[in-house]
Amino acid sequence: MSHQPLSHQVNPRDVLALDALLNEDEVLLRDTVRRFVGDRILPEVADWYERGTFPKEMALEFGRLGLLGMHLEGYGCAGTSATAYGLACLELEAGDSGARSFVSVQGSLAMFPIWAFGSEDQKQRWLPAMATGEAIGCFGLTEPDSGSDPSSMRTFAKQQPGGDWILNGTKMWITNGSVADVAVVWAGTDDGVRGFVVPTDTPGFSAPEIHRKVSLRASITSELVMDNVRLPADAVLPGARGMKGPLSCLNEARFGILFGACGAARACYEAALDYAGERVQFDRPISAFQLTQRKLVEMMVAVQRGTLVAMHLGRMKDAGTLATPHVSFGKMDNVAMAREVAGTARSVLGANGITLEYPVMRHMNNLESVYTYEGTNEIHTLILGQAITGQAAFS
Repeated sequence: MSHQPLSHQVNPRDVLALDALLNEDEVLLRDTVRRFVGDRILPEVADWYERGTFPKEMALEFGRLGLLGMHLEGYGCAGTSATAYGLACLELEAGDSGARSFVSVQGSLAMFPIWAFGSEDQKQRWLPAMATGEAIGCFGLTEPDSGSDPSSMRTFAKQQPGGDWILNGTKMWITNGSVADVAVVWAGTDDGVRGFVVPTDTPGFSAPEIHRKVSLRASITSELVMDNVRLPADAVLPGARGMKGPLSCLNEARFGILFGACGAARACYEAALDYAGERVQFDRPISAFQLTQRKLVEMMVAVQRGTLVAMHLGRMKDAGTLATPHVSFGKMDNVAMAREVAGTARSVLGANGITLEYPVMRHMNNLESVYTYEGTNEIHTLILGQAITGQAAFS
């Protein structure tokens, strides 16, 4: 019996042949987004990162690809499966977390609440333009003193005798805030937490950009300031009352993240694999050394395992069986995995790993933000803890 070398039996970039789990449409979409990332994002992203910006005009390109609100039905949205949306997020984040964040915020945090909880007028006004990228949205929940406990928010909307609302407060760490045309802002009211659709040209609304970041630099992050912002009675989202509204939006975004983290991890693993095969020390590639091979194998196993988890959760979401603890499982474990893979990949690249000539340190820094936003690792641990014990340990 003849034996082929191991390298002829497996694809080092997909050892478990996970592509076999995808249908033709999913492979086509995945490959389309991967090409787009290779052509439009990877050649430019190091410069965007260094300058601390993300080009607003990329919204139109995302729109032309059908990536904005792609998992929603109607109103110009593509209506793809949840798994397809996840695969797009994976490929975008293999480029940079900033690209995936833009698409996640637009589709899952800004478009989704309008689609799920908005009036027909709100949907018709905003969703078609947001699907094409002609209008950019943002999502205002986190505040300077209200992060993991969003129910403690201080932003408040008071309804006036004539029906108008007066909105006051501050939101923090808002992706796309200073380039947005519309903000979905969550605020306390006399009737509990409500969501408001706020055009950003409304008097009293401002969105100063946050600078001096060392993570998510290829992404625009802002503060939202509402100073006696007057809104018409119909600015409120009629279908959302209480914290279930914003938390359901977070679950949509977290779903994209649990796929996206696998993309960042894969990019780091592949950079380390390529570098180890080319870097020669002691007269042979460093990939020939046992310690380097161990690092590469551990990264590969972690990336493949995380991708399997993401795909399974995608199928569950498409089947309607995905629950909040499942999303927390994926967000918590896959982002932690990606952080570890990025650190290991940096060690393989040595001093070269800290430069923007390679993607690893950029992903490393970005993942520190991803580890925190849309629910910290600790919050997702407690969600899972409650799910398996029946005991809430949040306070």
